[in-house]
Amino acid sequence: MPTVTHTVVDSPYDPLTLVAVDGVLSRIHMTAQRHRPPEETFGTPDPRPFTEAVRQLDAYFAGELTEFDLPLHLVGTPFQLRVWEQLRRIPYGETRTYGELAEALGNPGASRAVGLANGKNPVSIVVPCHRVIGSGGSLTGYGGGLARKQRLLAFESGAAGPDALF
Repeated sequence: MPTVTHTVVDSPYDPLTLVAVDGVLSRIHMTAQRHRPPEETFGTPDPRPFTEAVRQLDAYFAGELTEFDLPLHLVGTPFQLRVWEQLRRIPYGETRTYGELAEALGNPGASRAVGLANGKNPVSIVVPCHRVIGSGGSLTGYGGGLARKQRLLAFESGAAGPDALF
C-alpha cells in the first residue's frame, strides 16, 4: 500500500496543497480548483517529502526558476501521460495551442482530447498547463481559473514582475 502525505504551502495564488505518493510529488491543488479531490485523499500531513518542491516553487514565484526539475509520480491514462510530457516541453514564457500539442503528439485531430487531458493535469504550475491557449490566442480553460492563468502568463512573459502574481 503506498504512503500518501501532504503539506500546505503559501503561494501568490493562495495556499497550495502538495501531495506525495511514497515521497514523490504527485499532485498540487489550488484552493477553489476544478477537479480538486476530497481532502481525505491527501494523506497524512508531513512536510518532509516536499523540501525540494517547495524550494523550486519559491524560486519560480520569485522569478528565479524557469524550469522545474522534480521527480513526479503521475497517474493517468497513457494518452494523458503523453500530453503532460508535451506540456513540460513548452518553454517558460511561451505558449502552445491545443492543436499544436495534438500535432506534436502525431494526432492533429485530437485537440479536444488534448484539452481534456490538459484539464486533468494533477501538478499544475510544475507541469505548465497554463501555457496552453486556444487557437485564436484566447485564454481557455484552466482548473485554477482564467484570472490565475492570465497572471501566470503575464508573469512568465515578462509583461509583469513577480509582484503581479500577488
